[in-house]
Amino acid sequence: MDDAAALRRTTEGPVDGLVDGPGDGPRVIDLALLDGARAADHAFVQLIVERDEQAFAAVYRLHGDACFALARKVLADRTLAEEVVQEAFVRLWNSPERYDASRGSLRSFMLAQIHGRSVDVLRSERSRRAREERDSQSKQTMTRFDDLEQEVIDLAQAEAVRTALSSLSQLERQAIELAYFGGHSYRDVAVLLEQAEGTVKSRIRTGLLRLRASMIDAGYPGS
Repeated sequence: MDDAAALRRTTEGPVDGLVDGPGDGPRVIDLALLDGARAADHAFVQLIVERDEQAFAAVYRLHGDACFALARKVLADRTLAEEVVQEAFVRLWNSPERYDASRGSLRSFMLAQIHGRSVDVLRSERSRRAREERDSQSKQTMTRFDDLEQEVIDLAQAEAVRTALSSLSQLERQAIELAYFGGHSYRDVAVLLEQAEGTVKSRIRTGLLRLRASMIDAGYPGS
C-alpha cells in the first residue's frame, strides 16, 4: 500500500479521535476541526499507537528527509544527524501519544524534536571537544615541563662533571679528555702527551675512579 492509499484508509471512519493526554482521561480531538493534512497525521499516529509498522514506515518516508536536512544543518555532521533522526523516530514509535494534532502538523512536531535534540547534541559535542582540547593542552604542558626538567638535570650533571674534572690533576684530566672527549686511543694519547702508554692507562684509570667518586658525592650514583 502506498502512502496516499494509507492516508485514505486512515482518514476514513468516525470524525472523533481519542489521544491519551494529561488529566483525568483521554483527550478527545474533533477531527472535523482539523485540516486534511493534520487529520491524516492524527490517523497515522493512531495507527502507530496500535503498532502499525506500515504506518510508521509511511511517516518516515514523508518526513525523514526533512528531519535529516534540519539535523545536518544544525550539527554539520552527517553521522550525528543520522543518529538524531533515528532517535527521534524511535521516540515517536515508543511514545506516539506525545503528538497532538490540534497543536500542529506531525512534520512540525518532528522538526521541533529534531531541532531540540540537535542543539543538545551540538552543545555536548562542543563541551567534549573543549574538554579534549584542555586535556591535550595539559599533556603538552606536562611534556614541556618534563623536557625542561630533563634539560635542567642534564645541565646540572654536566656542571658536576666539569667540577669533578677540575679536581683531577692536569695530567689525569688531559689524558681523560683526549681519550673520552677527543676519541683518541691510548696509544694516540701517549704520543700526544709524550708519555708511556702504560703510564697513560694508569692515569686514565685513576682519574676515572676519582671522577666516579666525585659524581657520587654530587648526587649522581649511576655515573
